Amino acid sequence: MHRRDLARLVTAAAAATALPRWSWSATLRQRDLFALGVASGAPRPDGFVLWTRLIDGPVPGTVPADAPRGRLPEALTVRWEVAEDDGFRRIVRTGQAPALAALGHAVHVEVAGLMPGRWYFYRFMHGDAATPPARTRTAPAAGAMPDRLRFAFASCQRWEQGLYAGYRHMSGEDLDLVLFLGDYIYEYAMPAKPPKHALARTHSLPAAQTLADYRDRYALYRTDPHLQAAHRACPWIVTWDDHEVQNDYAGLSGSGAADAFLARRAAGYQAFYENMPLRSSVLAHGLAGLGTHDALRIHGGHAWGRLLRLHLLDTRQYRDRQACRTPGGKLQGALSPRDCPELADPARSMLGMAQERWLGQGLAQDAAPQGVQWSVLAQQTIFAQRNYRPSPEESYHASTWDGYPAARQRLLDAVRDTAPRNTVLLGGDIHQNYVCRVLADFSKPRSAVIGSEFCGTSISSASNVPQARVEEIARLNPHVLLARSDRRGYAVAEVTPARWTTTLRVLDDVMREDSGISTLARFVVEDGRAGPQPA
Repeated sequence: MHRRDLARLVTAAAAATALPRWSWSATLRQRDLFALGVASGAPRPDGFVLWTRLIDGPVPGTVPADAPRGRLPEALTVRWEVAEDDGFRRIVRTGQAPALAALGHAVHVEVAGLMPGRWYFYRFMHGDAATPPARTRTAPAAGAMPDRLRFAFASCQRWEQGLYAGYRHMSGEDLDLVLFLGDYIYEYAMPAKPPKHALARTHSLPAAQTLADYRDRYALYRTDPHLQAAHRACPWIVTWDDHEVQNDYAGLSGSGAADAFLARRAAGYQAFYENMPLRSSVLAHGLAGLGTHDALRIHGGHAWGRLLRLHLLDTRQYRDRQACRTPGGKLQGALSPRDCPELADPARSMLGMAQERWLGQGLAQDAAPQGVQWSVLAQQTIFAQRNYRPSPEESYHASTWDGYPAARQRLLDAVRDTAPRNTVLLGGDIHQNYVCRVLADFSKPRSAVIGSEFCGTSISSASNVPQARVEEIARLNPHVLLARSDRRGYAVAEVTPARWTTTLRVLDDVMREDSGISTLARFVVEDGRAGPQPA
């Protein structure tokens, strides 16, 4: 399907309340069509997005690859309801939405006209199938100063490397929302040889290449009951990283033949939209263009009244190829500036120049009178510098912000020049917990602290870095306050006008569904005082 046709279809489907004749369908009965659960996201003061995806028969990946599949009609009609109570006695919005084969039978409903700062319940129905009640909420009014926002942030949930006990605990954390920072799926097939890490479970899917492959991968992950429960508990705000397409890809550059990679990227992008609670505008705005390879507008601003503005970034779609990487080849790990002068090229960008300008404008708005208390930059990976070797033998990871030092300095300069009241950066990707002071210039260790960084560990994905090596890296980088590679989990941020508190929650054993959980560490950032402090 042409992208413009897809955009029109997505927009029409998301806005539909009275359905046109082409979307009418027979009613299917005696089927569990909602095996993939529900989700909500993108909260605004007057509404949010509701999501589900219909599937008939066994979920691919949970049965042998040659097992017969169910086949749904080209179009199905789904009913939805939003209520003030979980018994749906006080229904405030209701309607119908199409589930179309062209969109993987996913449903996106954009609900509006609700009260700000309120909790609501929702459900989907078709025939005699219905979803359990799920909870979501609207954001506070634009000019309000909420007393508190409590949210979790998480990333990296490779299916076979661990169980989702983290989500079981997260569902009980009394959260207003969940922020997911990328690697919702992993594109890999099961390893042909015995893997380095123990496996918690397996699947029967091939390496994802086509739209059908990516749809199957999301369907597999969505069967996990703890992940489903976390989606039912509150709205999610989501961004992607590399594994939603291909490991270590950068913009238009991936491994293998260029044409095959671009087709794979397009498939991964469409599947991401289909399986996430995103507004249709992410596709329509993408087509309006920030560049020739702008496909989905994932980056955007999410405000929580005047307490906080979340600048959700996209460090994959627009970035330049990693320094000294051969086109079509695989990524080198660590790079030395002495051996790779391209690292210092000021023209290279992690965000793309248009997104850099957008972010600078947003930070300036945050710092204006009647701006926000906390400016949050939510992105995919670790931001602070991590030098791997003592001077003068410096070495840096090519695919984190260390691989784009000029772009990082431009962002630091934007923070310094616009001077938001408080700046906090959140990240994931590296399967390790890091807490760092953000310096105005990482090449000058004594430069001013202008922000705080919390980079979270993975939900389940294994770390390949021994804890002893992480501690060595921390000693080489004095702005690093905590570095741990040995535990999986998530983080909880509790934000008030006066204080930001981050609690790092870690599992006892990621291989056990009934794993306990504990607090690894807790850090606070005081209003007007940059840099995290141990609590």
